[in-house]
Amino acid sequence: MHKVLIVDDSATIRQLIRAAIADDPRLKVVGEASDPYQAREKIKQLNPDVLTLDVEMPRMNGLEFLEKLMRLRPMPVVMVSSETHKGSAAALEALSLGAVECIGKPRVNMMAEAFWHLPDLLVAASSARLRKAGPRERRAPSAGFDWNGKMVLIGSSTGGVDALETVLSEFSETCPPTLITQHMPEAFLSSFATRLNRQIVPELSLAREGAPLMAGHVYLAPGGDHHLGIIRKGAEYRCHLVSGAKRSGHRPSVDILFESAVSFGSEIVSVLLTGMGRDGADGMLRLRRAGARCLAQNEASSVVFGMPRAALENGGAERAVALGEIAGEVLALCAVPARPVGKISRGVRT
Repeated sequence: MHKVLIVDDSATIRQLIRAAIADDPRLKVVGEASDPYQAREKIKQLNPDVLTLDVEMPRMNGLEFLEKLMRLRPMPVVMVSSETHKGSAAALEALSLGAVECIGKPRVNMMAEAFWHLPDLLVAASSARLRKAGPRERRAPSAGFDWNGKMVLIGSSTGGVDALETVLSEFSETCPPTLITQHMPEAFLSSFATRLNRQIVPELSLAREGAPLMAGHVYLAPGGDHHLGIIRKGAEYRCHLVSGAKRSGHRPSVDILFESAVSFGSEIVSVLLTGMGRDGADGMLRLRRAGARCLAQNEASSVVFGMPRAALENGGAERAVALGEIAGEVLALCAVPARPVGKISRGVRT
């Protein structure tokens, strides 16, 4: 049984979190704290396996406390943040500091379904591989990339913010068109797109209905009421925002992204990164059967190995690849093979 400490200055939120996990035999709430100073003492006394931590608190904010915690006594933390612009930016900062996941605080009209997925998330976080905070080594983007026409589809969830930053940091301004579904609240996705676009060389934006897929561009599922898919119009491929219910508990869903490309599977390279559950595994299997190349992040480099494991077990993924090698593998599959010496005439391959 995993021991949980709830840290939040709102008694209402603490009560909602406690109620959400009360009936789960895998979890036990061992204490509550209303600020980081109380939390520090409770951690010493109770030795919890996982924390829920509010971003905005009195005396010391959650980000400052998280930074100290991950430096002095690293442990799994799930951040709880308002889905405002300020709150979502803070949530992403928390992930960069080492939090396993961030979830949004429920709106007033959604209290009844608040934190429905929190038990599974806390269990996954309890056994997650913690990443040390601080600068990550990055390889330089590939220069002179010669695109062969294949498109890249990536699905990710828990731990995906760091994983996506790692992969995309190696993509150049001529990278293959890349579509991404990351499990995250809508407001967080908007802030994530802004953050990523500052860090990588390709142009990254939230996907828009009908946006043409172009080399050097990365399209992030906007979430909210829509899933992201691909649609083909004549010889052109475009983003397609799909209205519909949640799939595998998620909207946006990786399965829907992958399944939208099955009819032209031989033109696709798909990747499943770290995340809990199995969203994307069935869609990846359909893609592989349709001729796509399919990779999954390996267990050693995944924060949570659920989604990649499911794709490897059902045969959807061809093989597991370490996070640091994924960008190179993807770009190799999307590149024109090296041209033999003496086979080029006037700039035209023969």
